Amino acid sequence: MTEQPRLSSRVKQIIEVDGLQFRDLDGDGELTPFEDWRLSPAERAADLVTRMSPDEKIGLMVITSRPMGISQRNPEMTSHDGVLDEQYLPIRIDPHTSAGIPFEGTTQMIADLHIRHFIMREEPTGARIATWINTMNEVAEHTRWGIPVIVAANSKNETGGFRMGATPEDQPFTQWPGTLGLGATDSLEVIESFAEHSRAEWRACGLRKGYMYMADVFTDPRWFRGQGTFGEDPAFVSAAIGALVRGFQGEDGLDADGVALTTKHFPGGGARENGTDPHYAEGRFNIYPTPGSLEEYHLPPFQAALDAGTSSVMPYYAIPSEEKSSTPQGRVTDFEQVGFAYNTEILDLLREMGHRGYINSDSGVLSKMAWGAEDLDTPERVGRAVMAGTDMFADTNDVAAVREAYVTGQFTAARLDEASALLLEELFALGLFEDPYADPEQADRVVQNAEARAAAEDAHRRSVVLAKNHQGTLPLTADSLAGTSVYVELFSKDLTVKELDALRRRLAEAHPAIAFTSDHRHADVAILLLRPVIGSYFEFAGIGDLSIGDHSHVDIEKVRDIREHVDTLVIGLNTLFPWLLDSLEPLADAFLMGFETDYQVMVEAILGEFSPTGSLPITFPIDAAAIAVDEHGRCASPNDVPGVAKERHMDGRPYVYVDTDGNRYELGHGLSYGG
Repeated sequence: MTEQPRLSSRVKQIIEVDGLQFRDLDGDGELTPFEDWRLSPAERAADLVTRMSPDEKIGLMVITSRPMGISQRNPEMTSHDGVLDEQYLPIRIDPHTSAGIPFEGTTQMIADLHIRHFIMREEPTGARIATWINTMNEVAEHTRWGIPVIVAANSKNETGGFRMGATPEDQPFTQWPGTLGLGATDSLEVIESFAEHSRAEWRACGLRKGYMYMADVFTDPRWFRGQGTFGEDPAFVSAAIGALVRGFQGEDGLDADGVALTTKHFPGGGARENGTDPHYAEGRFNIYPTPGSLEEYHLPPFQAALDAGTSSVMPYYAIPSEEKSSTPQGRVTDFEQVGFAYNTEILDLLREMGHRGYINSDSGVLSKMAWGAEDLDTPERVGRAVMAGTDMFADTNDVAAVREAYVTGQFTAARLDEASALLLEELFALGLFEDPYADPEQADRVVQNAEARAAAEDAHRRSVVLAKNHQGTLPLTADSLAGTSVYVELFSKDLTVKELDALRRRLAEAHPAIAFTSDHRHADVAILLLRPVIGSYFEFAGIGDLSIGDHSHVDIEKVRDIREHVDTLVIGLNTLFPWLLDSLEPLADAFLMGFETDYQVMVEAILGEFSPTGSLPITFPIDAAAIAVDEHGRCASPNDVPGVAKERHMDGRPYVYVDTDGNRYELGHGLSYGG
């Protein structure tokens, strides 16, 4: 680089050399190589690593959730006019960890523990995010090398994404359909638009690292986290992940306008054991009962992410089960019985596939989810993981354990330097050593700007799938509804009367020509919107029942009662799982699906304001027998194979659901009003 970049400093001086400006981060009045933006990120990182103490390097190797000052109820436990939370907790309580270690205040973490990586869990306004990150960077600028802070977050731009914590003052970023909904558009154009607009919001707020996106292929229909994937088609997931990495980071690699992505969960989280998840012991294994499934279905999206230059990769918690897998699985032959963050064979494979960035463990891998390493103490776990190839530990501030592992020889100085250099390279590539500060006012202008909202609304429309349209029931136009009354109901977990009334009011205001009623017994037409859900993120809730009923928060008896009272019944299913539909679909004259798609948009499709163009990103099982689990824990259909391919491995037994009109609900299915 030879063109002068923008510099911003609040503490350190700016010096001039050869007519160019540089930040004097070490304060010596001279241009030190790591301060020279004309050098490559790798060259600058290599120089800085030689200057840092072991403790400073160790601080780089953890990333911790960090509450903001606005979440601290006691103003006396904040600093910088309430922006930073400075409370010291003797023991940290967190769903990811059982370590029972202290949790320091923000300034202590930055200045004393040398931590530079933090995770934001709140959903505040753009200006508050920018102000918070700016203030942490001001604290960091006071330290001897001025190494900047980088803040990560889980994906924030899709409806229904994973959230921890909420306040009445939340201000989400522009909300697109869920990732399955983006998959339902079957459009890389939509994916690219999503990345472009989302990146702008992140960048404006100073959020420069994303724990996203899931390159996992949704092969086990019961997996709770399947709803966070882009579907079951390895080819589309691969194309989408590649487009997202380039769209967020930069077309030619991570650049100063980019947001660094951590692609997850290597080597693929979809190969579950009957829907169980490694957040708890019952789900600690990945299983590969089908020969070649790892290479054919699960690795391709990660290869696409690596080819696009993803900045980091997150291995999942799970152990690759040797007992329940067909071995070998391509290049994986040893099946080392430890979690992927400790697994030398798996992390070596990641490097062999071309990964040049750092390896970022999943949260809690040193405590609650240390599968296969339970007999080791925490420093021993650190050493085992680092020597296997892990460079950073997620959602922990346990610098002490990393330090003890180092000083007791659990991992080498060479690995410490290697990990530190990789972590610093990302900060240099993002331009944070030159310009770590964001403009809070600009952040508020960019978040939820009109252009982004319009693009997201278009994506919501394109995510709607028309699965069934018996005898051309839809669209229900204003003319066809003349003289009739329409009833709208929503079935959703924890739905309040206030929320349902608000939805009905919005629909009535948007469609004044339609006569809506709040009593289905007096209705001619019923539109039922359903959002069934089962399972838990952090706890084992048993083998998931994919039928639709009370257990999935849908009053199926009321649905049947409504069916008896109306002439026409239309169902719009907000789809999080590939449900068993045999109790629901036959009741409907028309059946649509969305995937965290806006309910008003689904109703617009029903009323003919646009013709659905979406296609199913997942395949639906024909009945309970197709996914039955026997007394040995074996599923009747292989959990490591996409739904559309399961019948190849079922000895002639059917897998795909067929509705009463003969439509097969498999990957790619979708009707339109045109035929």
